[in-house]
Amino acid sequence: MTTTTLGTAAVAVAEEPVRRRRRRGLAPGRRLPATRLAGPLVLLALWAAASAAGRLDTGAIPAPWTVLDTGVRLWTDGTLPTDVLTSLERAAYGFAIGLTAGVALALASGLSRTGEALIDGTVQLNRAIPTLGLIPLFILWLGIGETFKIAIIAIVVYIPIYLNTHAALSGIDHRFVELAEVQGLSRIQFVRQIVIPGALPGFFVGLRLGVTGSWLGLVVLEQINATSGLGYMMFQAQNYGQSDVILVGLLIYGVFGLISDSAVRLVERRVLSWRRTLSS
Repeated sequence: MTTTTLGTAAVAVAEEPVRRRRRRGLAPGRRLPATRLAGPLVLLALWAAASAAGRLDTGAIPAPWTVLDTGVRLWTDGTLPTDVLTSLERAAYGFAIGLTAGVALALASGLSRTGEALIDGTVQLNRAIPTLGLIPLFILWLGIGETFKIAIIAIVVYIPIYLNTHAALSGIDHRFVELAEVQGLSRIQFVRQIVIPGALPGFFVGLRLGVTGSWLGLVVLEQINATSGLGYMMFQAQNYGQSDVILVGLLIYGVFGLISDSAVRLVERRVLSWRRTLSS
């Protein structure tokens, strides 16, 4: 072996770790524990610091410790537990109906041209209509009780679940379909081995949006002819100028939204653990 060849080999060996380091440096890195709490904790710290320094109008934005005292008082009085349970019940019923409808319609539309012709255009039209604008019509149809509130939440939930699941089904590579046909898979085997794994990533995106949407819709709906619930509590507090009670309700909504989104993310990571993605 010549001196030139040895020199070239030595340079290649020396450059290889550099190339490896550069390739590894493109990824986000290892996942840190509880990183999603960093942003809210920073906001809380800034809020507390501004309140302690007297930079905030306490009538409009009370200090965090004032809001905490109000929350404890409402919980001790028994008002807050009743409102929380009522809101959770409404959100759960609406979310369950919306989830079932969104998945069923997405499967029917994504796996059949006839279903797509009958369903997709109707859902797109529904998506273009502001959901909260349907409230007066649903009150005329279903009355002003609990039924219309659950129906509106179900609509808010099913639309993102349908859109993302349908998009995932439409995005399945046709080569997998051809492979399933060559392997002689039955319809059930095709759905179980090809359709479901291909649709799950989009389904979980829609699920996260649906969970968040259920809480957003609930804020508005509980201010319409309601006698309990977090939205009703906040509406009553607005009439009496109790900004601390309003902030208690908003913080509870935010905590519920963060917990539910984190739960969906956890399930998604477990179910889709076979994937190698940038986030993993």
